Order: sequence, then C-alpha cells, then structure tokens
Amino acid sequence: MKCPYCNKIETKVLESRICESDRTIRRRRECNECSKRFTTYERTELECVYVIKKDKRREEFSREKLMKGIIKACEKRPVSQDKIERNVDEIEAKLRAKGKTEIKSREIGRRVMEKLRQLDEVAYVRFASVYKKFKDINQFAEEIKILKKEGKT
Repeated sequence: MKCPYCNKIETKVLESRICESDRTIRRRRECNECSKRFTTYERTELECVYVIKKDKRREEFSREKLMKGIIKACEKRPVSQDKIERNVDEIEAKLRAKGKTEIKSREIGRRVMEKLRQLDEVAYVRFASVYKKFKDINQFAEEIKILKKEGKT
C-alpha cells in the first residue's frame, strides 16, 4: 500500500478490524519510510449496480455519493461518522441483497429518509426538503407536523 504522505510503497499493518457491515476491513498502517500512520479500508468489489434516475438516465451506483448526501443532511448535527457509515452500509447491503443490477433512485431516497428519520429529525427534514423538492415553508411545516403526529419530536 502506497503511503499518502511520502508515496513509498513499503508500509506495515498495525491493526486490522472487521467493520460492522462484515464486508469491510479497516486497516491501520504505518509507513516504513516516514513513520506516518494512516487508515485504509478494504471492501469486497461487488457486481455493478446502476441507478435509474427520474429522467430515465442510468448512472453507476456510488457509495461515495450516498455517503456525501447523508453527511450533508447531518452537517452540524450530533451524528457521529460511525453512525453515518453504519447507515450507509445498511442501505447499500439492502439494495445489493435484492440481487438486481438496476435500482430506481426513488428507492434509494426512500431508504435514506427511513434511516435519517430514526437517526436525526433535523437531518431527515433537510434531506426531505431536497428529495421531495419543497417549494415553500408550508411544506416544511407539513413534514414537521407529520413527525410530531408520529411522536418523533
């Protein structure tokens, strides 16, 4: 593994740990040359899954894009990176467990909203405002009213 600091190839693994998803191994490494430490993640490469967008375009599923969307919704909220990663792992696992090579974007959005609803209500409303394309404050108020009715706030 190449060191991200000095670009030397010789590094040693200090610690390996299986992540919650059981499909990712986290490795703590140290460069033999500059002695700096860094973390790598090893994931099983799975069959390519395509996302069918609302306008019928096809796009390769991106775990990173999913992660960025959830991180953005949780920005400045008391949600740990571990919880975000765990939720991304769970969403991705459920999508891949279907065994399909194509998934509609609205299914991904629905799953993200379910997870965010449990994780953090403000993050949920943020994501919902983009996903559902809120046009005015009344739509925010309606979504909050639904949350309150369900006993979430």
